[in-house]
Amino acid sequence: MSDPSSNRQAATLFPDTPEIEERIHGLHDLIAGRTILITGAAGFVGRYLIDALVRTNAALNEPARLVAYDNMITAGKAGAAVADLPGIEFVNADVTQPIAWDGPLDVVIHAAGIASPQHYRAHPLATLDSAIRGSRRMLELAGEHGARLAFFSSSEIYGDPDPAHVPTRETYRGNVACLGPRACYDESKRVGETLCYIFHHTHGVHTNIIRPFNVYGPGMQEADYRVLPNFASRAKAGRPVSIYGGGIHTRTYCYVSDAIVGFLLVALKGVAGEPYNIGNPTPEVSTLELRERCERALGRPLPYELVAYPDSYPADEPTRRCPDIGKAREQLGYEPVVSFDDGLRRFFTWTEAHYAGES
Repeated sequence: MSDPSSNRQAATLFPDTPEIEERIHGLHDLIAGRTILITGAAGFVGRYLIDALVRTNAALNEPARLVAYDNMITAGKAGAAVADLPGIEFVNADVTQPIAWDGPLDVVIHAAGIASPQHYRAHPLATLDSAIRGSRRMLELAGEHGARLAFFSSSEIYGDPDPAHVPTRETYRGNVACLGPRACYDESKRVGETLCYIFHHTHGVHTNIIRPFNVYGPGMQEADYRVLPNFASRAKAGRPVSIYGGGIHTRTYCYVSDAIVGFLLVALKGVAGEPYNIGNPTPEVSTLELRERCERALGRPLPYELVAYPDSYPADEPTRRCPDIGKAREQLGYEPVVSFDDGLRRFFTWTEAHYAGES
């Protein structure tokens, strides 16, 4: 394994990594000397987790052993950079297959999965396998080595929540359809959570569940097919953005540095057996309002057109999505600090430099 202190600057893939490193300084004692396995390491979230931990390692007297797993199926060119980071052991592996592990293991961060609606509609069985079979293999591995495991679930497990349950707390049971094009993702994440419950209560594995809410920021692939990369690609090309479903659906958006800090707090300090919402509860904006915010962040007009959802996009999109993060605040000291307008400015500064623009 490379010496993580040998090339600290080369270890930084993203502009926000130094900020993340500073904010997780209080977690150093929980990182130093540990062996940490991250699955889905070449994905958007996985790359940030790896990047932040590699950079943190450079400041530790006893660096952690960082092992990164990914089968690279949806990683794209951006994901390939993870394999070349100093200070990690990269393994091209499918988490649904048997895993041979050598040595101790302290923390498993199971972030492997297919999250983009376009991708999980195209690969429904692979989506199911990652969240169910892959999660069981990771839980078995954690149990064999006495490791704690953090499972990346999704805010999608709440489905289309009753308005009385918005902002949504972890105790809300959800309003999710088991049939339809979204079910492979939503229901597989719910089963993954059930597996965590079983392994914690039956086998004594320290499990935590992370439910992210609409994370965005530098590093998102241009062909991610979610709203902000779509807007950024169209803006770079000078084309109108497409707004689906009348633009009335609302979301809150969590800037990636806030999200990564929250994810690491859950993975390293979460109360055993507990799920945590990680996101930013304000502001809750419609897609039309989001376009206006993006226009201000860009500093130039961002024309739009209202269009019908394409056939390739899964139906039954939730009307609202907004987290109650009181539990993470109280138990973990989690608090988002990047305002939405500042986050959008950072995001578009990065995309204007790195996106090609939709042709």
